[in-house]
Amino acid sequence: MFDPQKLLDQFLGGKGKPGGLSPDLIKGLAGGAAAGGLAGILLGGKSTKKLAKTAIKLGGTAALAGLAYKVYNDWQASRNGAPQTEHPMKDVTPEPQGTVFLPSNAKARDDLSLALLRAMIAAAKSDGHIDAAEQQRIFGKLDELDLDTEAKAFVMDELRKPLDIEKVVAAATSPELAVEIYAASFLAIDPDDPAEQAYLAMLAARLKLAPDLKTRIEAESQRVLAG
Repeated sequence: MFDPQKLLDQFLGGKGKPGGLSPDLIKGLAGGAAAGGLAGILLGGKSTKKLAKTAIKLGGTAALAGLAYKVYNDWQASRNGAPQTEHPMKDVTPEPQGTVFLPSNAKARDDLSLALLRAMIAAAKSDGHIDAAEQQRIFGKLDELDLDTEAKAFVMDELRKPLDIEKVVAAATSPELAVEIYAASFLAIDPDDPAEQAYLAMLAARLKLAPDLKTRIEAESQRVLAG
């Protein structure tokens, strides 16, 4: 079995450990090409500038968990009438460790990583961008990356499968996971594309996200990208 978190870190711009960016990957992303990132290959260049910024700002699984953790807890606090606290992303990324957003248990973390990977790949397919010819181009690029055979097979299998939003939604076994899955999906695509807007709207509805929570996820994600 391949290491799901390592693969997810590579999607998010990390290099096999939470928050870690390799020098080569930083160089590629800073150049605006997202050359070292799996998600850049997956998106086929349609959102490489956004993706490059995402990878640099997020850096890996732990930071994605931090984003979701912050959004969900701020939303819960607002519902309870608590004052909002503004703090940069770098101050919250360690906090999710050991929570549902970033489980300490190895199997739970692997399961979450697989769910987030599937969510990102599904989001990238939501506009019909990845046809058979594009799949072959992506597969060729995958061969150039430092991935084991099982990891490559996972990505290829997910790309070949029909878009299945129900499978993405089924992984959201708690409100917290619904937030993290939606955040990963939002960061994986270009929300200005009409087809992708429609997919995000459908996903939010199926995840049963409150409208103000959906807005918070998107706003915080955009703030990270713009920061």
